[in-house]
Amino acid sequence: MELKEIEISDLKVNIFDVLDKGWMLLSAGDYRKHNCMTVSWGFMGTFWAKPVVIAGVRPQRYTFDFIDDSEEFTLCAFPEAQRDALKFCGTKSGRDCDKVMETGLTPLRLEKVDVPGYVEADLIVECRIVYSDCLRGKNFLDKSIVGEIYEQRDFHKLFFGEVLKISATDKYL
Repeated sequence: MELKEIEISDLKVNIFDVLDKGWMLLSAGDYRKHNCMTVSWGFMGTFWAKPVVIAGVRPQRYTFDFIDDSEEFTLCAFPEAQRDALKFCGTKSGRDCDKVMETGLTPLRLEKVDVPGYVEADLIVECRIVYSDCLRGKNFLDKSIVGEIYEQRDFHKLFFGEVLKISATDKYL
């Protein structure tokens, strides 16, 4: 698969399908030391007149310290052939294993951020964090979400990433 830089206005993606059905890999840290985790929740759109993605990470995730101490992250989507790698990265902790080695994914140096993408990805979104904040239980109007999703009150921290560059296969044009 050959990735090429594409303009945001040319990106044709149903973000609901990519996240909910296909999943994405969020990576944070830097090329030398990073961690990745599978995500199926998030947002992509315009905020503050910037192209932005919003990724949520719970504080107990190993990736949390990487992204919380960083100014950048990447989001990568993969073809169905990589489903097992995404399952692995979503169920195993980087505290206990080397996810890249275990899955056979190949880190890829990127142009705009020091966080890697992956050779096997068919969509790579390079992001610079412009804002972050924690969800708060008292702010939920639908209290059932707190009971169903946050029984331990381990609320996600949201990271707003300005999209600096998108690389993708023709599938996303």
